Amino acid sequence: MKTYLGIVFFFTIWSGCLLGQTWSTEEEYVQNFARYAVEEMEKHKIPASISLAQGIIESGGGQSRLAREGNNHFGIKCKENWKGKTMRHHDDARNECFRVYENPKESYADHSLFLTSRKHYAPLFRLKSTDYRGWALGLKKAGYATNPRYPSMLIQKIERLKLYEFDTISSGEVYAVLLSRYPDLRRDNRFMAKQNNENFSSKAFFVPVGRKTVKISERFPVKTSYVFYLIKTHPNGRRYVILPENTGIAEVSRRFGIREKKLRRYNDLENSVLSKDRILFLEPKANKGNIATYTAKSGETMYDISQKFGIKLRKLYSKNRMPYGASLRIGQVVYLQDKKPRE
Repeated sequence: MKTYLGIVFFFTIWSGCLLGQTWSTEEEYVQNFARYAVEEMEKHKIPASISLAQGIIESGGGQSRLAREGNNHFGIKCKENWKGKTMRHHDDARNECFRVYENPKESYADHSLFLTSRKHYAPLFRLKSTDYRGWALGLKKAGYATNPRYPSMLIQKIERLKLYEFDTISSGEVYAVLLSRYPDLRRDNRFMAKQNNENFSSKAFFVPVGRKTVKISERFPVKTSYVFYLIKTHPNGRRYVILPENTGIAEVSRRFGIREKKLRRYNDLENSVLSKDRILFLEPKANKGNIATYTAKSGETMYDISQKFGIKLRKLYSKNRMPYGASLRIGQVVYLQDKKPRE
C-alpha cells in the first residue's frame, strides 16, 4: 500500500458549506468519518486514532481519486480474494487494481478486516487501543507502508488533530465530542440531521451534547446524556484529563485501559474516589517542571502543585529539601526544576 501524498483540495462536509467556517480539510475529514473509526474500534480493538490518521494520509484528506470515485480511503488493492467492484489507478505500478466500496463506511469495515485477517498484524492486537504510538510503529514493522516516515506521519497527525480523544469514547459519544470541538456544526442542519438519523429514530431531531440536548425540531425529543473525557497534553509533555464528574478510580481505569495500580502511581493517589475537575495523569509525571519556581497560594498543598505542574510528588519534596508530607506556607517559593539552595 503506497502512502498518498498528492495535493489536498478544499471540500465541504456532506456537500454543505457553513457560513464563515475556517476548518481545514483534515478537520472536515474527522467530522465526516470519526464515527466509523470509533465503531470499528469497538468491534476490533483498532485505535480510532490510527484508523482516522491512516484514512487522512492514505486518501489525502478524502480527496484522492480512490476516495472520491471508489470510496476507498485506505488504498486497499484488489488481491485475489476480492469479489466486489474494482477500479484502475496508478500507484506502485501503472493501472493497478483497487477495491471499490458502496460508501466510506464499507471502506472502514474492510480496513479492519484487512488488519484482523492477516497474521503479520496479529502482534498489534496485543497492544492497548490507547497505544497509538505502538500501533504506528507496529504497522510499519508489519509492512503496511513502504515509506520509512510512516509511523512519525501517523503520530504527528494524531497528536496535531488530537485524534487520541476518540480512543477513549464510545460510538454514541462521537457527535457530542465533535460538537464540543466544532460548535458551529450546530448550525449545519445536514450534519445534525445525519447524526440524528444514524444515532436515533429517523423521526427524532434531538442530538446529545454533553448532558444537554440540542433541539433541531419540535418533534419527537430524545432524552439522553453522555460523559466523555478529553485528553490533553501538559506543558511537560504528559497526557492528562480533567475529570468531568465525580468518579472512582476503577471507572477511569476501565475507560482508558490503564491498571488502577498504575493510575495510583502516576498520580500519587491513595483514595479511590476522585472529584470533579481533578487533574488525572494517564502516564508518569515528570521529574521537574516547565518553570523554575512557583509561589504557593493560600490553601495549596505540595500535592496540588505536584498535579498542577505534572511533577512526581517525592521529587518535588526532595527538590525543596522538605520531609515527605510536610505542609506549605502561604507565599513559600517552591522549586520545580533545580534543588533549593541550602540556607
